[in-house]
Amino acid sequence: MVPPAVAVLAAVATWLTIIAIGCADENSSWVGDFVAPNPYQNFCEQLVVPNGYDCAEHTIQTEDGYILALQRVASRYNHIRDASSHPILLQHGLFMGGDAWFLNVASQSLGFILADHGFDVWVGNVRGTRWSKGHISLSVRDKEFWDWSWEELALYDLAEMLRYINLVAGTKVFLVGHSQGTIMSLAALSYSHISSMVEAAALLCPISHLGHVSAPLVLRMVGMHLDQIVVAMGIHQLNFRSDVGVRLLDMICDGHIECDDLLTSLTGKNCCFNNSRVDFYLDYEPHPSSSKNLRHLFQMIRKGTFSKYDYGYLKNMKVYGKPKPPAFDLSLIPDSIPLWMAYGGQDSLADLTDFKLTLDELSSEPELLYLENYGHVDFIAGTDAKEDVYNRMIEFFASSRRSASA
Repeated sequence: MVPPAVAVLAAVATWLTIIAIGCADENSSWVGDFVAPNPYQNFCEQLVVPNGYDCAEHTIQTEDGYILALQRVASRYNHIRDASSHPILLQHGLFMGGDAWFLNVASQSLGFILADHGFDVWVGNVRGTRWSKGHISLSVRDKEFWDWSWEELALYDLAEMLRYINLVAGTKVFLVGHSQGTIMSLAALSYSHISSMVEAAALLCPISHLGHVSAPLVLRMVGMHLDQIVVAMGIHQLNFRSDVGVRLLDMICDGHIECDDLLTSLTGKNCCFNNSRVDFYLDYEPHPSSSKNLRHLFQMIRKGTFSKYDYGYLKNMKVYGKPKPPAFDLSLIPDSIPLWMAYGGQDSLADLTDFKLTLDELSSEPELLYLENYGHVDFIAGTDAKEDVYNRMIEFFASSRRSASA
């Protein structure tokens, strides 16, 4: 009888061979472009303007050369050029783009709801997503284009988004993050040159520690060391919309875990997910990310730390001057920045034990909203999220602004 570990390695080897063959072809679907419902229309034209809202496309360049798209959205009752309300930046999570805030009907989507409440809404899209595939010298087919993790997304992408909005609006910015967007936010806010541009922050499913993740599919991939294998094979872009990406997921699930409900296997049980719009969601999600980013996240799961990328002893000594990567110090987030955090009892990614570690490391006490029946995706795609979550978030920002102007 073949030992289970040997069987797993054999399966991994077989499928990685398929991946490697696909990557050897420069036209491979693994590195192929994300095809939107209408590739000739931009973000605003596809998702915002058809709902009757003003929307403008903006382009920014990060310090390390990536070209990112930002969208600015105003209420259907308030032309964007006349918007004098407070700027708010929405930062999406892993394998998502800024479209994630607009995929429900207008009355249920946070991006539209904030605009209708008079906020000057800005939508971030990190490098590698369909909306932000540019670079001053690199192509998405270059491995160097994908040499980044959430660390760069925090310290370069998010930092430049805030700087640009601060410059255009002439005031500090409200920040909203979900999932990986909260990892980016917490890391970035621990740096004074970034936190100085933020007036208050609301974090949905906050993450700085991942040591107690319980999502079956995630644990399966971590146990297989999938992140290390794909990096070793020279795979730099992770695109789960490709044929090879789908086959890889099939291999991970086959005979080991129940993946019929892929969303539950990845995030935990979601109480209020709008199943009627799944086909529309899948027109846009998931977006690509980098293999290095996945590996950094898996390092967090294995080590239980909130640290910079671990290159191994020798390169750590070269990059950091020490054998282990330095941790992000959450106590450096200024007490002057009000924090609001919403988390759910069914979330298998933002686990309650890990969340308590985050709270212990902060120097201030954030306002908290706990929803026992909410899972990871309910906070951005739940049918009842407006009443359960968004109205309370809006009151938090209103209160923060009143306190700042008092």
